[in-house]
Amino acid sequence: MNASAPENRSTSSHFLDGLLEVGIDYLFCNMGTDHAPIIEELAERRKQGRRSPTVFLCPHESTAAHMAGGYAAVTGRGQGVLVHVDVGTANASMAMHNLLRSRIPVLLMAGKAPFTTSGELVGSRDTYVHFIQEPFDQGALVRPYVKWEWTLPSGVVVKETLRRAHSVMHSEPKGPVYLMLPRETLTENWPDDRMRAYPAEQFGPLQAGGADPEVIGRIVDALLGAEHPILVTAYAGRSPRASAAIEALALRAGIRVFESNMVNNMSHEGPCFCGGQPGPHLARADVALMVDVDVPWFPRDVRFNEQTFWVQIDVDVLKQDSPMWTFPANLRVQADSARVLEQVLEEIDRRGPADLEAAARARCVRIAEERRRVRDDAARKAADPGVPGRINPHFLFAELARHIDDHDIIMNEAVRNAPALAAQIPRPIPGTMVRVGGGGLGASGGMALGAKLARPDRMVIQVVGDGSFYFNNPSSVFAVSRRYQLPLLTIVLDNGGWSAVKQSTLRVYPDGEAQAQDAFEASLPEGVEYARIGEAFGAYGAKVSDPERLAGAIGDCVAAVKSGRSAVLHVQITAF
Repeated sequence: MNASAPENRSTSSHFLDGLLEVGIDYLFCNMGTDHAPIIEELAERRKQGRRSPTVFLCPHESTAAHMAGGYAAVTGRGQGVLVHVDVGTANASMAMHNLLRSRIPVLLMAGKAPFTTSGELVGSRDTYVHFIQEPFDQGALVRPYVKWEWTLPSGVVVKETLRRAHSVMHSEPKGPVYLMLPRETLTENWPDDRMRAYPAEQFGPLQAGGADPEVIGRIVDALLGAEHPILVTAYAGRSPRASAAIEALALRAGIRVFESNMVNNMSHEGPCFCGGQPGPHLARADVALMVDVDVPWFPRDVRFNEQTFWVQIDVDVLKQDSPMWTFPANLRVQADSARVLEQVLEEIDRRGPADLEAAARARCVRIAEERRRVRDDAARKAADPGVPGRINPHFLFAELARHIDDHDIIMNEAVRNAPALAAQIPRPIPGTMVRVGGGGLGASGGMALGAKLARPDRMVIQVVGDGSFYFNNPSSVFAVSRRYQLPLLTIVLDNGGWSAVKQSTLRVYPDGEAQAQDAFEASLPEGVEYARIGEAFGAYGAKVSDPERLAGAIGDCVAAVKSGRSAVLHVQITAF
């Protein structure tokens, strides 16, 4: 061979190079027989001292996918997940639902069963599962929950494929994508000079921009004439610029701000933050802004002002992944919310109406009084410790707040106790309380691991109900925590069952037989020692049922986490 001839390398080698080129530095994996070429290439690179994405082995695919999601939620940078053919994809599908509904970019990759059976190509079928793990349509397992899916047809286009996947998942609205990798294709050899580069400067994601000045003028006209403006958001807090713009606009125009689900989009201590649901203010609002939000309220439970002028600002105003979406908007603005709100502020400042400042100040005074009443109510609730065996969640969360810092990150899977969590723990820094936008339970553990990987200097707290704890595959979560030294504080809220199931039944049948018999098919086994699951993997474990012991138990768990050891606090709270 000519010494100057380009080197022939396997598709797996070019694949790992391609991941690094698009910025995927981490692979969260549950390996299978379909990954033999990748496993061999990783070993070869270790021997040669060549760089590869850092691999995190996760005993369950849900942990892997949510861990990638937690990292992306904190950093904005999507990472890769590698799972085993159809079965691994099936295990990861619930996470894909959560990530899509949370607008979080993640590249899910799965092998495919080898397509040759008699050794025609390297990588041909050689074990039982290769014959039974090939469905007619593997992509169908996650197709409703991804923005893009494809099967790699040839190794020669692996870098082009990875750039395409990366650009799609990072284009707004962000979300997961899915790539399938046949084993024989991964073993193909291709010379370096056949592998083109696809730089982000030319092949990168779509960057959302601002709005037409005429549209900005209509929004400003509405705000200048408003007497009771409100703003509802859910996703804007992923962008520090959007958080800053919401707070600035709220103060400038005297706007009540509500947030529905997801991250805390602004400081919860800010003067215009008014809680989680707009509720009665919908009937009074004359101008209302919906900013990056999917479910701003529950229509069944509210009254509307038919004269409200609705402005929707979102990168996805039509909600393309929802068959039905019927929230009102007189003006729909598909654009980057941070830039649009900055444009609105600039236009308000340009016009400089003298009477806006006085009107906004007066509204802010009224908002402050409302906020004082809310805080007083929260303090009153927290003052009740409950009784042994039934600790009041408000008391619990108020005590937890005394042990954590403003920069610490809370992964909120408290479900029916989420309102108490939000009411009692101050969150002055946007993005420090996160929960997924999807309905799949079991996200918080993996998300917490990803957040800790992204922010090792912060304490990450998983707050999870006992019912949700089962879905988290906690043995997988604590195994990853131990192996990669990612200490978490996990607080299990033990109320004895799935409260959401009971409350849903009562909302539909408030006087039905389930209520009369107290039979909601939602109870969990009694006497379970949740902390011992963590202890099996080296975590510090504690159980508390007496309110008087709560402060000490939290302090001991926090000390363990700060020493580098995960901790699980099992708290018996008010029964569901």
